[in-house]
Amino acid sequence: MWFRNLQLYRLIETFEHSPEAMHEALAERTFKPCAGLDTYSMGWVPPAGREATGLVHASNGRMMVCLRREDRILPSSVVREHVEEKAEAIALAESRSVGRKEKQQIKDEVMVDLLPRAFTRSSHMFAYIDPQAGWVVVDSGTAKKAEDLLSALRETLGSLRVRPLAVATSPAAVMTRWLEQSSAADGFELGDECELKEPVDKGGVMRGRRIDLASAEVKSHLDAGMQVAKVAVEWQERIGCILCDDLGIRRLRFLDLILEEAAEVEADDALARFDADFALMGMELARFIPAVVEAFGGLDED
Repeated sequence: MWFRNLQLYRLIETFEHSPEAMHEALAERTFKPCAGLDTYSMGWVPPAGREATGLVHASNGRMMVCLRREDRILPSSVVREHVEEKAEAIALAESRSVGRKEKQQIKDEVMVDLLPRAFTRSSHMFAYIDPQAGWVVVDSGTAKKAEDLLSALRETLGSLRVRPLAVATSPAAVMTRWLEQSSAADGFELGDECELKEPVDKGGVMRGRRIDLASAEVKSHLDAGMQVAKVAVEWQERIGCILCDDLGIRRLRFLDLILEEAAEVEADDALARFDADFALMGMELARFIPAVVEAFGGLDED
């Protein structure tokens, strides 16, 4: 359940839905497997797992949801092979060439034949809404996938006005200064990984893992004008992650102090464990997210 990546969005209007009202809305669009010629299907499932029934899991005012997506696995190479075989059979049987329009018709027939028999692959994406703090937090490594969840939630609820996190100071400039000074913002410690980029289109990239970020090699790249695109940090010995210049937070790790606290909470079953972990994660991120925002100069309110 612990989130592994963060895409952050600000609520730009008061979120009025109660957990019960959200559940009723999400119940109108629960997940259903691909049917017929569907290439994919999306819908809401209980975030706490198959044993749960609630489509919204609420804890300390925060509300978690889970979007399941099922995709049919039908490689284009397989479709192309079937089309070519059918086209060749027609050409041999009728002693004529098969044109582009007819090949498209054959492709449509192949899709009708193969799609219902194709294997499927499922993925789950989690997010929670924190109305009091004004955040929507999506567990996704990319903004595009996060936007897919937000679009589905917006369609389900009728409205969800949010905007991506924007800060007052360029994240690349801030993180570059951290490496130049070998010191991060208050509460943060630099790790041993970074990605540097030349600030020009199609410029060079330097990636380093398990390296000393205060080394002469890193400093030489900074002196040459490269800027930090990603950097590993730890926050108050509780959370580790990769901060990115697009304000995405990747490879989120909850460190031993938090995991020990989670282990101390007695839970009788999987649902109770999920509830306890979500409560702890939500409280930690409620402190961590403002710290990240403050490190980048605060919110850009424009």
